[in-house]
Amino acid sequence: MNASATYLVGGAVRDELLGIQAVEKDWVVVGCTPEEMLEKGFRQVGASFPVFLHPQSGEEYALARTEKKQGHGYHGFKVDFHPGVSLEEDLQRRDLTINAMAKDKAGKLIDPHGGQQDLEKRSLRHVSPAFVEDPLRVMRVARFAARFAHLGFTVHESTLELMRKITRSGELQHLAAERTWREIERAMESAKPSVFVSVLRQCEALEVLLPEVNALFGVPQPEKYHPEIDTGTHLLMALDIAADLCPGEAGIAFAVLLHDLGKGITPEKNWPSHIGHEATGVALVDAVCERLKAPNAMNDLARKVCAGHLDCHRILEARPATVQRMLERLDVYRGPKTLPAFVAACEADYRGREGLQDRPYRQGAFLLEAHRAAAAVRARDLGLEGLSGPEVGERLRQARIDAIARVAGQF
Repeated sequence: MNASATYLVGGAVRDELLGIQAVEKDWVVVGCTPEEMLEKGFRQVGASFPVFLHPQSGEEYALARTEKKQGHGYHGFKVDFHPGVSLEEDLQRRDLTINAMAKDKAGKLIDPHGGQQDLEKRSLRHVSPAFVEDPLRVMRVARFAARFAHLGFTVHESTLELMRKITRSGELQHLAAERTWREIERAMESAKPSVFVSVLRQCEALEVLLPEVNALFGVPQPEKYHPEIDTGTHLLMALDIAADLCPGEAGIAFAVLLHDLGKGITPEKNWPSHIGHEATGVALVDAVCERLKAPNAMNDLARKVCAGHLDCHRILEARPATVQRMLERLDVYRGPKTLPAFVAACEADYRGREGLQDRPYRQGAFLLEAHRAAAAVRARDLGLEGLSGPEVGERLRQARIDAIARVAGQF
């Protein structure tokens, strides 16, 4: 790599300027060939274009490249990575100006598109009109908006307009489910997942990507329970409370995202009531998860939260036997780690209401303690010798109900 030059690029440069610790570093190599990289001991991992892992640090080094749109979706690009591609040409293909900066080995900033200025303005702005060539950028920008919302970042109006252009072109339909899911998952890990949903709505993409969620906006709820009235507004509030309760827990925020889908199909003549929305929403949850290829564990939690959030809210009024049946339905005797996540999602729903964000959720504390007490009951401690299988099961169930009753007496 005699005439080559290496630059730190993208998120690591952006985060350093923001005073954020970079999680990983990406590098661009200019003036080099794949053969030369391999001779230096790098290991190639990229299939569509050459990306290499450093032999010591394991960090990613990519050859400078240009991209030209030729077809639909992620694979519809012609990639050119010959040694003559300049750093500026490589930066030109990137999505946002704040991601299109580089630093050389001396620490000098290379910023041909005003990324540093946009950092100061807290503006998420596209690099060039070629932004529209990759439909995934609609989701990426919405995710960045959610990730940096706490710093005051917003999407530039001209970029929003290009995002609408992508949506209206139909290109979002060609996104692979795996790529769509990864952006949603990362957005749900952010501190403000509500912003992700709001930005997708602003650029008309929510209706394409998550029509079941989009259908919640404009649907009224009883003001007695939901002072904010609009179901979509409630959803946005609940999402951010979930993020506050369990930072970085994508599965919990995703369950909250889908917990009220049943309200989106309530006949208008029944508004603002949504009796039975928990049951009708489960099929929608499963349909969304199947379409996105969401992990089974996330699908399982989301459907349990959808089906059981109202039961959880009412748990303090339930009889011990009812609590036991709920714990059995949640299957938390075999999978106890599910319960804290279920409770957190239900609490986010309970508190995601105008003026009620700080109210305590005693129901969650009770359900966790009831489960702890019931799970501590062991068949071997009950003296069940000589009883049949069904009789053992019934005696164990009754002993667990008794344990739950003792906990209920403390609440």
